[in-house]
Amino acid sequence: MIQKNQFSATRALWRSAALVALVLAGVLLSGQTKPIPRKAQRVLFVGNSLTYANQMPLIVEALAKSKGDRLEVSSVTLGGANLEDLWRDGAALREIDRGGWTVVVLQQGPSSLLESRVDLRKWTKNFAQRIRKVKARPALYMVWPDKTRLAYFDDVSLSYTLAAADVDGMLFPAGEAWRAAWRRDPGAPLYAGDDFHPSVAGSYTAALSIYGILFRRPLQGLPARLQLSDGSVTDVPPALATTLQEAATEANQKFGRP
Repeated sequence: MIQKNQFSATRALWRSAALVALVLAGVLLSGQTKPIPRKAQRVLFVGNSLTYANQMPLIVEALAKSKGDRLEVSSVTLGGANLEDLWRDGAALREIDRGGWTVVVLQQGPSSLLESRVDLRKWTKNFAQRIRKVKARPALYMVWPDKTRLAYFDDVSLSYTLAAADVDGMLFPAGEAWRAAWRRDPGAPLYAGDDFHPSVAGSYTAALSIYGILFRRPLQGLPARLQLSDGSVTDVPPALATTLQEAATEANQKFGRP
């Protein structure tokens, strides 16, 4: 009788194992044809004209759409403002407090000078407290110096890196992506006519860096021409777009904080 019970238990165990194997096989097979969807992101951009030039947040949104990633963006910007100005203006805080964001991206000027670095770090910490209250993550969008101050690139990079580390935030190293692009193509037209604001290619480079960190996606092969949600079109020459994708990939790997 004991042997019969053992046999029955063993047979039941084999049946259970076979059932589990079939279920796992079905999961694996379905995974081959139906990839797991990426988490939806709701991203708020807080900054100045270096953010809103060329509708950069909408370029990030269009890049995500081109790969089937779910992204909703919104912006609160103020021309010429630093983070203290944006804090005192109040509109950014009201938008943050509405909640529902996954990431809030902060940006001010290059912040290469010591006093500007101190200011960036102080107000990043203040913003981060409000951002964390709505269960979002702070992020820093590193920019670049104007064309007459290229020697200060390292200082800009350090300022934003420190500010991101202070709050355990994400870092989008767009400025470093510009430098990586110039190492590949010294004539890459990343500045607009005023030698400070980004050209369309410059904003496209920044958007690549941001998209790559947000979704941890490869950047090679992304579209060079994008239809934005406001009806406008961003169009970068394909060969240049390939260079910028390589550059943003390098910068994200070396300097980015996911």
